[in-house]
Amino acid sequence: MAISRATKAAKVKVLTKELESSTSAIIGTFKGMTAAKDFDLRKVVRGAGGSYHVVKNKLAARASQGSKVEAALQGLKGVSSVAYTSGDPVALAKALAAWVKDNAEFTFKLGIVDGKVISVQEIGDLATMPGKEELFSKLLFLIQSPAQRLATVINATGRDLAVVINQGVEKEKFSGSAPAAVAAPVAEAAAPVVETAVEEAPAAEAEAPAVEG
Repeated sequence: MAISRATKAAKVKVLTKELESSTSAIIGTFKGMTAAKDFDLRKVVRGAGGSYHVVKNKLAARASQGSKVEAALQGLKGVSSVAYTSGDPVALAKALAAWVKDNAEFTFKLGIVDGKVISVQEIGDLATMPGKEELFSKLLFLIQSPAQRLATVINATGRDLAVVINQGVEKEKFSGSAPAAVAAPVAEAAAPVVETAVEEAPAAEAEAPAVEG
């Protein structure tokens, strides 16, 4: 049964609206795919944040005009379907590549990411890349990791310094105040000891002229 012009126009309008906000697409073809597998494929694409349509080549070419996926939908031949997304292209490629491994009825034709047309081989390469969520997670780790290591080193240095000073006091390696009086504040943290030394420095400088005189 032939599709009326009105029906074609309505389909083009719907597809145009969906494609105009899409930044990536993967075009494929299939042979002998059952309705159940087609439903499963649509579900997989939706799970990756995309949409999926079996398209007439001329309608796809018309609907994609002016969009970021236009270049991949021009001049298509044979049976065509398109999975497209405005989200993570890696997630879409991963989902489709995993599904195709178990469903040989479907094969890739080409893809497009941010206006750049990619080959079937490049679709496979895209599917092996880390997705946006994984990249953000790694970036967050790299940002936080130095700060965490610095805090750990500072804390460890303070603890080690406190232990060394306490051992010296206990073995009477230092002269001055009684061991008990020195050991108590040092055991709490090394930082106060450092601050005290800094505060006493001006006093030592002030006494220097008296010695020279």
